[in-house]
Amino acid sequence: MRRILVVDDHAIVRSGIRRLLGAREGLCLCEAASGEDALESLSRTAFDLVVLDLNLPGLAGLALLRRIAQAAPQSPVLVFSQHAEPIYAIRAMESGARGFVSKNAAPAELLAAVDAVLAGGTAVEKDIAHEIAMHHVTEDAYLQRLTPRDIEILRLLAAGSTLSDIAARLGIAYKTVANTLGRIKEKLGVAQTSELIRIAAGRGLADLS
Repeated sequence: MRRILVVDDHAIVRSGIRRLLGAREGLCLCEAASGEDALESLSRTAFDLVVLDLNLPGLAGLALLRRIAQAAPQSPVLVFSQHAEPIYAIRAMESGARGFVSKNAAPAELLAAVDAVLAGGTAVEKDIAHEIAMHHVTEDAYLQRLTPRDIEILRLLAAGSTLSDIAARLGIAYKTVANTLGRIKEKLGVAQTSELIRIAAGRGLADLS
């Protein structure tokens, strides 16, 4: 029996998670409505997973997450937050979380994250993970001269899309894509499209599709 502690100050959220996970065999769910209650429960019981909302009354946020990581390192934390901005996921993972899913995510994505963390892995909501990766890419000094549209076209090119595919995907003219690629080559100081693909692949852009 795998024990899961759901920490959220909204009873309707706890009820929803309980209903969602309750259909799974082999899971025992407990609840806490505050950070203090969560720490007390963790001091008494070893949980296989903590599903944690960071916006709690009293002890909350990243300070609570760090307290849980210190007090119960054997209990991995999956943050389930109303915030969908990448910076929240980055800070949560830096503070000890093993996963991050926003409350905007589909139920299937939360279930997949629960399974991944219970299995010893990590999980970040797909859209947020993509934004985090794009954030790191645009922090690359070499690529800072590119616009977001340049990076998106370069990403699609690296993923194997033709110029026609890119034009259809972005809803722009084929000529616009071709002209943009020409400008990207000038910005990056390369002459061949193959060099662009190599640069994009080397910086992980192909993995963002």
